[in-house]
Amino acid sequence: MTTGTTSGTADAAAAPARMPVLYLSHGAPPLADDELWTSQLADWSARLPHPKAVLMVSAHWESAPVTLSATRTVPLVYDFWGFPERYSRVRYPAPGAPELAERVRKLLSGPGEEVHDAPERGLDHGAYVPLVEMYPDADVPVLQMSMPTLEPEDLLRLGRRLAPLRDEGYLIIGSGFFTHNLSELRWGAGVDEAPSWSKEFDAWGREALERGDVDALLDFAHKSPTGRLAHPRSEHFAPLFVTLGAGETELAEQRTVIDGFWAGLAKRSVQIGG
Repeated sequence: MTTGTTSGTADAAAAPARMPVLYLSHGAPPLADDELWTSQLADWSARLPHPKAVLMVSAHWESAPVTLSATRTVPLVYDFWGFPERYSRVRYPAPGAPELAERVRKLLSGPGEEVHDAPERGLDHGAYVPLVEMYPDADVPVLQMSMPTLEPEDLLRLGRRLAPLRDEGYLIIGSGFFTHNLSELRWGAGVDEAPSWSKEFDAWGREALERGDVDALLDFAHKSPTGRLAHPRSEHFAPLFVTLGAGETELAEQRTVIDGFWAGLAKRSVQIGG
């Protein structure tokens, strides 16, 4: 009897804690120069359970069918232009995550479905820019996964299928930007300075998240007051739907971790569970 109790306790202790799921606003390469934002990301990761590996879904990789990045350390993808050359000298040699890649293949493969591989593709700036601040030692394995579509309902279902990874110690991160209209950027704007459309969308999105109103968020282009201005193209909002799907059973535990504005854009970042 005593032996059985001890064994059960040991098994429970060995089991990984259920990981939260995140959506973060990742910023452009100059995020590294923003002391407030970098400290917010560092503080956030310090409060998270240590992940076995990270599955990153970035706004900057759209490819169908679902495609997985390199499962070994390869050079980063500097998918930006118009910034000083020093931003293209950043290095982030995080280990690859082949075991996670195999799990994703099993979860997402099925009749008429397949998962492709891009064995030479490194992490893009939607992945490595925040990870440099969150895990600066580059000691957490990282796998990036493409978005096969921008259709909100399809991405929500994709997130649901990935949800079991959370019980295996994997951290799922959707990386985008809560508002994203590059033609309306306000360089040099203060942390709380933003155009009215960005503030209105941010307030609407916060309230929808607090209500757990997934249907409204999925139809943000029509349900929000300034959706088309906040996201002329939806790729930076789309990773949120993967996050919502993976955290669907715990939406009541959703909370904002980072808010405010940068260059006029809302940097709202949220955590579900944990």
